[in-house]
Amino acid sequence: MHVSRSGPLRAAIVLAILAVLSIHPAAAQSGRPLRVIVPFPPGGSADVLARVISAGLGDAAQQPIVVENHPGAGASIAYDLTARAVPDGNLVVVGSNSLVINPLLRKVNYDSVASFTPVCNLVASPMIFVVNQASSYKSIGDLIAAAHNKPATLTLGALGPATTQHIAAESFKHVSKSNIIFVPFAGGAPTVNALLGQHVDAALVNYSEAVEQIKAGKLRALATTSAKRIKPAPDLPTVAESGYPGYASEVWLGILGPAGLPAGRVEQLSKWLTAVMSTPEVGARLEAVGLYPTLSCGNDFAKLIGAKKAEYARTIQDANIAVDK
Repeated sequence: MHVSRSGPLRAAIVLAILAVLSIHPAAAQSGRPLRVIVPFPPGGSADVLARVISAGLGDAAQQPIVVENHPGAGASIAYDLTARAVPDGNLVVVGSNSLVINPLLRKVNYDSVASFTPVCNLVASPMIFVVNQASSYKSIGDLIAAAHNKPATLTLGALGPATTQHIAAESFKHVSKSNIIFVPFAGGAPTVNALLGQHVDAALVNYSEAVEQIKAGKLRALATTSAKRIKPAPDLPTVAESGYPGYASEVWLGILGPAGLPAGRVEQLSKWLTAVMSTPEVGARLEAVGLYPTLSCGNDFAKLIGAKKAEYARTIQDANIAVDK
């Protein structure tokens, strides 16, 4: 295998996967590309993850990696594309909470469990409430108080509808008794852009999607939706500790293929992904943008999907969440 001169990151990944390739000498797919489908626009967490791991996957699989963005319908376009794909292991999707949420809220052409083969859950990403730096809201309490004083006036932008952010936003409105208008966007990056332009009053986005604008002093973080304070922002309070105990939500991102993916190919992909994710350089690059490795593959990933399906069903019912079919 040729080791390119693109830097220590690629070299470290190649060394980590050499042993894996020796186990599967027939891993090369005759030059066919491995398509990694991203259900959201460029610039969001799923897109960042796909592009960070793509170089290592290309070296491992000895085949080209093509990252394709297929946004729309709350990620359902990409999931439907994957569910209908030939299960030969040459097309996978970056799945997230929306994979489970969509069928609970709208009519889709796939089943979150039966239509896919879980390969590996890769990272978790905390979400945060943010406002424009010019906003007068300094805390999540300020935002809630304003929403109480001006019901059905304030706007909250987030990825949606029928996404983790949508569920988290509606659950937040329910527990805080705040009548805030939910404004859906096609991705995290468009949501942040709308907030920068002051087209919405606040936003709920993945930390990774807002961190650079926060560091630049253009956005202000109010609270995180995680159960605990997050490592890169230890002074940022959680919503739970801000007076709403029990409230918590977090994004997970992993790789899935269509149903019927051969066990041997699942094993290959799992080992390649494990090798890539175990490389310190990859972990550092992901953590730098707020994506925290939480590697679990096969049955463990399948159990997570099943547990989240039950959890979201309860949340949707409790908060009386609905979207247009």
